[in-house]
Amino acid sequence: EGTSDKLAVEALARRRGRDLDAKGVSVVPIGGAQAIGRAVERFGPHGLDVQLAGLCDVAEEKHFRRALERAGLGTDLTRERMEPLGFFVCDHDLEHELVRAAGADAVERIIAAEGELGAFRTFQKQLAKRDLPYEEQLWRFMWNRKIRYARLLVDALDLSRVPRPLEGVLAHVS
Repeated sequence: EGTSDKLAVEALARRRGRDLDAKGVSVVPIGGAQAIGRAVERFGPHGLDVQLAGLCDVAEEKHFRRALERAGLGTDLTRERMEPLGFFVCDHDLEHELVRAAGADAVERIIAAEGELGAFRTFQKQLAKRDLPYEEQLWRFMWNRKIRYARLLVDALDLSRVPRPLEGVLAHVS
């Protein structure tokens, strides 16, 4: 969908030793799920006709499904039917998947290393955030900082715990 997703895919490719440039793979942020129709028109079978792959948030799955169907890439698409086409759905969003995969302790260390632990502690004190589970507090804190943290979260991952959608999209293109 966006820049943070691009940074995460590129970071995982680097960590996996996959040279996307050498394979002719470009990771293109489309500016959000609402732009998927235009992206599929431009790059898909009725446009440049290049191999497509993508990530979307669970809330945006229906936009991706419709765009793929309109482009003639499938009918009655489900999440399971989108994956062989190279499109993977993140549970909530990619940052949520990355926070879960990295673990709360690792995420807190990243926040501290970025000099934002004080800001995170202040964030936790907000009335609407106090009663949230700790992992959700971390995710919500990072949500507005996802471009800054996407690569850092991927770099902190144990490679055996890479979120399935991120691993899937990289495997599809490399």
